[in-house]
Amino acid sequence: MTSASPSPKSPEVSEKSKKYDRQLRLWGDHGQNKLERSQICLINANATGTEILKSLVLPGCGSFVIVDGHRVTQEDIGSNFFLDADSLNKSRAECALRLLSELNADVAGEAIADHPDSLLNTDPKFFNRFTVVIGCHLGERVLTSLSKVLWEHGIPFLHVQTTGMIGWIRIQLNEHTIIESHPDNPKSDLRLDVPFPELVSHMDSIQLVNREDSVKTPWLVLLFKALKAYISQGAQNEKCGDTDSPPERYPFTSKQKAAFKSYLKEFSRSLGLDDSDDSFEEAVKAVNTAVMRTTVPDEVKSILDDPKTSKPESKFWILCAALKEFINDKNGQLPVRGALPDMTADSEKYIKLQNVYRDKASKDANEIFDKACQIMKQSGKQVSSITVEEVRLFCKESHNLRLLRGYPIHEELSSSPNSVLTELAQNMEECDQELMFYIILRAHLRFHNEYGTYPGFDDSETDISRFKTTMLKILNEWNTSVVAREDCIHEICRYGGAEIPSVAAFIGGAAAHEVIKLITNQYVPLDNTFIYNAITSTTRSLKLAADL
Repeated sequence: MTSASPSPKSPEVSEKSKKYDRQLRLWGDHGQNKLERSQICLINANATGTEILKSLVLPGCGSFVIVDGHRVTQEDIGSNFFLDADSLNKSRAECALRLLSELNADVAGEAIADHPDSLLNTDPKFFNRFTVVIGCHLGERVLTSLSKVLWEHGIPFLHVQTTGMIGWIRIQLNEHTIIESHPDNPKSDLRLDVPFPELVSHMDSIQLVNREDSVKTPWLVLLFKALKAYISQGAQNEKCGDTDSPPERYPFTSKQKAAFKSYLKEFSRSLGLDDSDDSFEEAVKAVNTAVMRTTVPDEVKSILDDPKTSKPESKFWILCAALKEFINDKNGQLPVRGALPDMTADSEKYIKLQNVYRDKASKDANEIFDKACQIMKQSGKQVSSITVEEVRLFCKESHNLRLLRGYPIHEELSSSPNSVLTELAQNMEECDQELMFYIILRAHLRFHNEYGTYPGFDDSETDISRFKTTMLKILNEWNTSVVAREDCIHEICRYGGAEIPSVAAFIGGAAAHEVIKLITNQYVPLDNTFIYNAITSTTRSLKLAADL
């Protein structure tokens, strides 16, 4: 497995480790390497766009390109911390580049003072070289064209917009695979219900003959031996015909675990342990989380059942195909993770137990590596493209694999958001404002497409009437009975398309986090729409799909 921190022997690596210490704890060296190889494109260096780039330049993205054909206005200077008074009437891309580049000398930046629609016309392949493309405050026509190009080439695309107190993030992903999903509450993989032979042999070699041995023993050993005795007693009672209240074969349910806890306490006391001993307390507390049925999670099953495992093309799908073969050979069991939770115990005993799991994990990973190599040979691919370290990491995280398949923005903009409209229609009086603001933001895009400006920018009162007309036209196209709320319409027109620095900073930071997730292939990104309402300090995530 990849080391979690660089070797301190190299001064260069050591300085890098100091510089990026906190983030290395989140995504490791391998994640940082991906980030440092990334190429990011930002379209429009407005307040929101520069806030996004700031949070990508600081952690060390590889390079970035700012595409922006606008010149700096007085409004830009008032809302954008990366523009100053001297920037007025100059290229916004070049002025933003100058100050953003000062944040991190290791990151290369480039400014292109041109509009994205012009680049799409003159050089359609321009955007194909980027790892991620971010567009801020794009018009509906450009947004549609860019979405089609990036969707076709499988390049992740974020459309981000802040209007006054409202923020909007929309992530477009064709397919995104995640090996290291970092679940909030990861489950231990101890195999107490289906112990592998090496574990059984190790446990049987441990003799708990007195209190001193029991006190220094890891709680997992205590739990294993108590389970073995508990199940043996249940089987003996069944043979003797004692069916009044025999112990269950294996305690999976809450009721069964409560019965086993009582047995465990008596078992521990018989070994000379007191209720206050660490191993006693830890063993009892661990029953609910350690005594679990070993299964393949449903989300992992759905990935392994995907047609792409039959004819794998990418590294991820080749490893999934190998994992599927392994599970079929091992009676439906995933490879052992090889990690143990912390335990209060004698160090030597804990390390020996830990090595049993690690050796088994290494053995399982080697089997899957061999299967992956065989699959690659059969498909004519280079075996060297997958390393043992990558396979070990994949096996360790195989319980938490994730797959996201997205929905293109250009199809969303030409469709009715049925799921949103249905929820709004069911509860118009007490519906989330964020849902209402989503459909209003859709009208906001249309208004800008029709009039070339944002509602309220020139004349708030006049634009309210025009915006209502645009809103009504869209709702009629969607064939819905939903009526836009007057207060939300007035609120969006009051902003005139202006950006508020605090809202831009919040949305910019959130969008940057999502970009890092996409680049590192770690953590589960937003799927796929996020609305932020700074008026009420509330958020709402929406998954817009083909049926919308």
